Amino acid sequence: MFSCLQEIAALRSHVSTSSVNVEVDAKRGEDLSVVLEEMRSEYEGIVEKNRREMEASIFTLCSFLKKGFEELNKTMASSTETLQTSKSEINELKRKLQSLQIELQSEYSLKAALEGQLYETESRFSQQLSDHQRIVNSLEEELSRMRTDIERQSSEYQILLDIKTRLELEIAEYRRLLDGEDRDFLKFEYFPTDKPVITKRTKIVVEELVDGKVVSRTEDVDLAVVSE
Repeated sequence: MFSCLQEIAALRSHVSTSSVNVEVDAKRGEDLSVVLEEMRSEYEGIVEKNRREMEASIFTLCSFLKKGFEELNKTMASSTETLQTSKSEINELKRKLQSLQIELQSEYSLKAALEGQLYETESRFSQQLSDHQRIVNSLEEELSRMRTDIERQSSEYQILLDIKTRLELEIAEYRRLLDGEDRDFLKFEYFPTDKPVITKRTKIVVEELVDGKVVSRTEDVDLAVVSE
């Protein structure tokens, strides 16, 4: 646009210079009216030519300016639309950023809450594990004592079982003797005497114990005559 204004100023200067040259080149010897007519005609021709050239230049300049303004308006409209779009995009990005910040803060709060729950759960489970370990240790000690008691009772039971077996054998032998197989061994002949007769009575009791409790009981009586 600045170059176009410079071009208009140059055209005006050219018109002014042309009129001056016409006055200088006028021949003094010719008739003044003829000279003036020729000068007028020449000047009018020059002016007309310069006018047409100026109009053409102005038209060209106006067309250029119009086109430039149209392009500028289009550019401004496009820029305005782009600016508006950019503003909308910026506002949308700001909204998304704010939403993400809120979501991030919520995630931070949730993370802190979960960490607190995790710490509380770990502490509770650690305490429970410690309690369970104490119970397990106590049960293991009790189991060890029970095993020792069972082994001791088993040994005692075996001893008692052996005693019972021997006693049963002895009782069977006593019964066999009492049933008459060796009746002559028990017979005695009564003779009047002043000496007293002493009868010996032996009671045999056999008990079977399981876990310290009596589960069976056997009694047997053995009679014998003892002479003094």
